[in-house]
Amino acid sequence: MSALASQADLEARLGRALTAAEEARIDALLDDASALVRAYTGQAFSLTEDEEITLPAISGKITLPQRPVIDITHVIAVGGSDALPDFAVVDWMFDGIETIRVGSGGFVINLPEAWWDDEDGYPGTYRVTYSHGYATVPGDVLSVVCGMALRTLTSPTTAGGVVSETIGSYSYRLDSASGGLGVVMSAEDRKVLDRYRRTATTTRVGR
Repeated sequence: MSALASQADLEARLGRALTAAEEARIDALLDDASALVRAYTGQAFSLTEDEEITLPAISGKITLPQRPVIDITHVIAVGGSDALPDFAVVDWMFDGIETIRVGSGGFVINLPEAWWDDEDGYPGTYRVTYSHGYATVPGDVLSVVCGMALRTLTSPTTAGGVVSETIGSYSYRLDSASGGLGVVMSAEDRKVLDRYRRTATTTRVGR
């Protein structure tokens, strides 16, 4: 999966071209920053077409993990055995955000009796094909990725977590959580990204 920002994005914010030493590091730093952003938010952000994913349904509701959802192509009920073959679901509705509401199966001729054995009356697993993501990475996400990479890239030293500077006979040295070798996500970065996270989910608990 490609990085969420480019060298050109960093140079635009830095106000100059990268040096040869900086160019040698920048791809890895952008990849690291992008990976941290994706891990924290649970979102890919990149435009993805016709991804196939298998998901559970809770009381007939399937929650798609990636947003924004652009298009849903197929919803397939997964049988999992010869006795319970897969079948295409036709009675489903999308809420326009992230949830598919599956019908009770009344439109399916000769629906296997075993489907009705589940306590909520729905198949438990579905295979969904859908397209999602952004044609252009959102500006706030781009800003966070660039900031994370630039803090590390422009640190005075590559000794992890240490920043130092000398001016004439005066020098100072301090620890920094955002400098050195590794890319670090700050508390402010998390605040910006929080709106992309899913903060609550619903599950079914058996008795």
